[in-house]
Amino acid sequence: MLKTKICGVEFQNPLMLAAGIMGSNASSMNWILKSGAGGVVSKSFSLNPHPGYVNPTTVAVEGGIINAIGLSNPGVENFKEELKKIERENNVVIASIYGATPGEFSTLVGEVQEYVDMIELNISCPHAMDGYGASIGQSCDLSHTIVAASKDASDVPIIAKLTPNVTDITEIAKTCEDAGADCLSLINTLGPGMKINIDVAKPVLSNKFGGMSGRAIKPIAIRNVYSVFEAVDIPLIGVGGIYTFEDVVEFIFAGARAVQIGTAIMDEGVEVFGKINEGLENFMKEKGYGSIDEMVGIAHD
Repeated sequence: MLKTKICGVEFQNPLMLAAGIMGSNASSMNWILKSGAGGVVSKSFSLNPHPGYVNPTTVAVEGGIINAIGLSNPGVENFKEELKKIERENNVVIASIYGATPGEFSTLVGEVQEYVDMIELNISCPHAMDGYGASIGQSCDLSHTIVAASKDASDVPIIAKLTPNVTDITEIAKTCEDAGADCLSLINTLGPGMKINIDVAKPVLSNKFGGMSGRAIKPIAIRNVYSVFEAVDIPLIGVGGIYTFEDVVEFIFAGARAVQIGTAIMDEGVEVFGKINEGLENFMKEKGYGSIDEMVGIAHD
């Protein structure tokens, strides 16, 4: 009942781990899969090791968290070793990659595609260092170039992760589709935003600004999925503020075939996957839905 298929890849249920939370090593990703996720998305990684920002890199705010980790990662060679150890049987593994040039993206695709089922392009991080991230995803030309280069190098489906921090997200979505993206995930964090410590009169985060995630961004994410669903013909993955099965249903009704969960794990623990799956299955039985397919996009009818 909970199975869903995206670009020919079958998920046992529509829940995935979002990039950036517990996605740094195989043991934590395997734990997430054992806890009920149908798939995992790794933490974003690059060709070479990247230190990211110094602490503090996250701060709680009303409705969520703000983070500016700076895409810290040990580099592709180290990350490949982790990807090799993920238990892939009946599970979907997605690598999240980032770079500064089309060549970096295509090289990364070639390095990791044999170890994963899909690849997600992080072209949307709002607090990246050295010109990475949202500066790509806010430009139609750059997005097209990066997606096309990645798709040309790939034997597995390519997902482009979109930023909400644009004038018109449908324009970027259509550009990525035209460039060959097989799927879109939306949204990445909102912002950047900030929090100031009033006792010392200074920003809390070492980077001052960071991306906002959590419950507060869900209505924006839902609206973006709804709008993009009407603009493109490729499948969508919803991301942003998902805590309950009701949240998942909203995303599916808006047009998503699956969702990614991140901040909720920090508040609810890995048990959130099992709870949502149980609630979603009960909801579907109660309402008479036989499959996720029957539910996708019906808020548009």
